[in-house]
Amino acid sequence: MRLLTVLLTMGLALAPAAAPAAAELPIFDAHVHFSHDAADQIALSDAVAILRKAGLKGALVSSSDDAGTQKLYEAAPDIVVPELRPYRRRGEIGSWVRDATVIDYLEARLKRYQYAAIGEFHLYGADADLPVPRRMVELAKQHDLMLHAHSDADAVERLFAQWPQARILWAHSGFDQPQKVRAMLRKHTNLWADLAFRTDQASGGKVDAEWRKAFEEFPDRFMVGTDTFTPERWYFIGEHADWSREWLKDLPPALAERIAWKNGEDVIRAAFARRR
Repeated sequence: MRLLTVLLTMGLALAPAAAPAAAELPIFDAHVHFSHDAADQIALSDAVAILRKAGLKGALVSSSDDAGTQKLYEAAPDIVVPELRPYRRRGEIGSWVRDATVIDYLEARLKRYQYAAIGEFHLYGADADLPVPRRMVELAKQHDLMLHAHSDADAVERLFAQWPQARILWAHSGFDQPQKVRAMLRKHTNLWADLAFRTDQASGGKVDAEWRKAFEEFPDRFMVGTDTFTPERWYFIGEHADWSREWLKDLPPALAERIAWKNGEDVIRAAFARRR
């Protein structure tokens, strides 16, 4: 048994049977990966236990390849909402946009399984207009799927130019300044932003003033996320959920609930429900 699995098992064994997080603010984690390396190192039962212990009401899960997502969905369908990533292995993050075999892979998976979205994919600038990403957008349109884009604002604009009615979840809010995120949300009513791997929106349990303005202007457009881009990040799902609960307490309860879980349920799970 590998070290990570041992540590996770020890942590779960030492935890109380009823986790306090479950009684607190629910969390919909809009950015989870269970890729081939994580699936190799973390037992499926341990992964499900981590999600439940963290008090997650839902989780948008993708993986490289898709096998991890399907296994996790089968084990915890009440939590997991599957999305289809265009990567079969981690090394395809930079190469997929010029790899025509990605389309064959996406088409085959879409024939076999149901998803809420395609993503999370990495796509920047003019690469969004390459043939492979364009065909991916066509498939999303054909199957009525959201796009989960780890992209700069330029690529997001190009995706909307290809499909004006697209529903895009902007991973990490583009790692852009809150003022620029607000400008993008004003321009595109079908754009949502996840806050995965960002720590700038809050410090010491207090929400940053500029982010507060963004949350108050667009209460229905933000979601939290962990981004388990390496197997070790799975160990922080519970910690991230608790950290999110802490800074969300600085917002009015109704707004905190929207960001914590209601937007994920209303947008992501609803998109999946339409597909079933």
